[in-house]
Parts: sequence; C-alpha cells; structure tokens
Amino acid sequence: MEYIMPCIYAFIACLGFAITYNIRWQRMIPVCFGGALGWVVYLLLKDFGDVFAYFVATVVIAAYTEIMARVCKVPVIVFLTTAILPLVPGGGMYYTMEYCVKQETMLFVETGLHTLALAGAIVLGIMTVTTVVRMGKIIHAPKLFFRSKHRREEF
Repeated sequence: MEYIMPCIYAFIACLGFAITYNIRWQRMIPVCFGGALGWVVYLLLKDFGDVFAYFVATVVIAAYTEIMARVCKVPVIVFLTTAILPLVPGGGMYYTMEYCVKQETMLFVETGLHTLALAGAIVLGIMTVTTVVRMGKIIHAPKLFFRSKHRREEF
C-alpha cells in the first residue's frame, strides 16, 4: 500500500496535465500510466540515492514514451511532457528560492545543488534514451534506403 497510493497520485496528476494539454481521450490512459510507471521505479530505487533513482526512472519513462509514441503514431513529446511531470523537482525549486529570500546561504546552496542534480538526472535520462533511439535509426537507415523504390534525399 505504501507504493500504490503515490503511484495513483502520480497517475491523477498526469491526468490533470493531459487534460490541460488537450491530449485525446484514447491516449490519456497510456500517457498517465507512463507517469505512474516512472514514479514506481523512483520509489523502488530511492534507497540507492535520489539522483540515481531519478535517472533510472527517467530512462524507464523515456523508453516507455518512445515505444508508445510508435504504437499510437504520435510524436514522443505528447507522451514525454506529461509522463515526466511527477518527477519534476518542484519542491526543491520552491525551497531553494525560499532560502534565497530568507538569506540562508548554506541551505540555499545545498538545496539548489541537489535540485540541479535531480534536474540534470532527468535531462541525462531523456538524452540517453533519445540518443540510443536515434543511433538505431541511423544504423538502420541505409537498409531502408536501398529497399525503397523511390530515392529518398533525407535521413
């Protein structure tokens, strides 16, 4: 029960953003499932450290969104922007600015660096999966080029 309720909350949060982003009703459940999936991975790995858990959860979300984007034939950004939202370190950003306003320098620097590390883990996870997918496209592109009847100029 300790892991189920936070995942349901992540699902509901993604649902709210999916409605805000005008995602079609047929795609809302898969999009929200991606956010819940990422959150359960984070919860399972948070004992190994926040930054590592954020990185692995982001890799799982990015891989899921790449797969689902091809299944649903939509751009990856439709799935990724909503599914990644539960991992965004909004609380860390808030407390960083609060410590800055209160002029608590040590807490400001400590919280700011931790928040920056979490955001960096998210970015690195997305970049890793996107790079692997694009490398796969480049490797398989010549095969597509020679099989087609019409010559394609772009890759």
